Amino acid sequence: MMTYLDSAATTLQKPPAVRRAVVSAMERMASPGRGGHRPAMLASETAFACRQAAADFFHLEDPENVVFSLNATHALNMAIKSVVKPGETVLVSGYEHNAVTRPLTALGCQIKVARSPLFDTHTILAEFDRLMTEEVRCVVCTHVSNVFGYVLPVKEISELCRRRGIPFILDASQSAGTLSVHMDELNCAFICMPGHKGLYGPQGTGILLCGEEQGTRTLLEGGTGSLSAKQEMPDFLPDRMEAGTHNVPGIAGLLEGIRFVAKQKEGAILKHEQALTAQAVSGLKAISGITVFHARQPENQAGVLSVLVDGVDCEEVGARLGERNIAVRAGLHCAPFAHESAGTLKTGTVRISFSHFSTLYDVKRLVQEMSRISG
Repeated sequence: MMTYLDSAATTLQKPPAVRRAVVSAMERMASPGRGGHRPAMLASETAFACRQAAADFFHLEDPENVVFSLNATHALNMAIKSVVKPGETVLVSGYEHNAVTRPLTALGCQIKVARSPLFDTHTILAEFDRLMTEEVRCVVCTHVSNVFGYVLPVKEISELCRRRGIPFILDASQSAGTLSVHMDELNCAFICMPGHKGLYGPQGTGILLCGEEQGTRTLLEGGTGSLSAKQEMPDFLPDRMEAGTHNVPGIAGLLEGIRFVAKQKEGAILKHEQALTAQAVSGLKAISGITVFHARQPENQAGVLSVLVDGVDCEEVGARLGERNIAVRAGLHCAPFAHESAGTLKTGTVRISFSHFSTLYDVKRLVQEMSRISG
């Protein structure tokens, strides 16, 4: 039996309603906005229901400002390239994913980095305050480090941006569906997220939440089913940002994933993941030769944990766990800035990550096998 502890990459276990919705959409739905027949209309109704569910869950007033994407990377590219012009200066945290830094590099941006020791909230806020100078045209920040589970103080960073009139883009890849992500509180230009992680939707889905006052710049152009006589893309959302045929089965599954998360008691998934993280920290720290990267205050860490085993390459640890049917991820996790901040760029880490469906048995089995590997 598989012990799946790689939910920071994708949540493998999904609510049964998600699978049923995907299959039903493949059998019954066509393309939204591409016909007046029942299969097309049903697709349109499902797409709008998903936008409405996302708008309600993330406290966004207008569901038309919910744009579907392929994943968080796609959403981040749309957001960044709507706000940032080539060569401009952008401020990011020292925990960003390549989904943020590579688009900025491709634009030739000057990237300023607010660095801090791991889990040091005071220092990172002071660095954002110090580096948020006049030449900064945008701030992009992850909500939770995908490597270490570090919960960054995004509300305070957002407030710094608001005072200076600087657009703020939030990468909610590791927080959407788990932590509180309220568009009306964070005053973001854009919030970007995948559908296949904490929202328990299928792979190949994502969401871009667009702020009311923020304009958008197209990343792709093509058919939208609207204003077809014009050669320019529509100037209204979501059509402006959604060229081409939608992933209707994915959207149908994502709708059920959002509904599943919304039905949980507020904060319940986060508390469950943090409890398992605490159990894993306690068990792994008791093993000689294992370094555990964890927060002193549990509220500073979500359900993601990184470890190292003395004398054993992290890729080998991951492979040996895989042989025992324990799924983790080993390496740099597409986030070299985070490893630079933590001093693990040369080694990488073994990452353990939980979901709603993870259990205490999973933790006990992990600790047992890690003890064997370390020994």
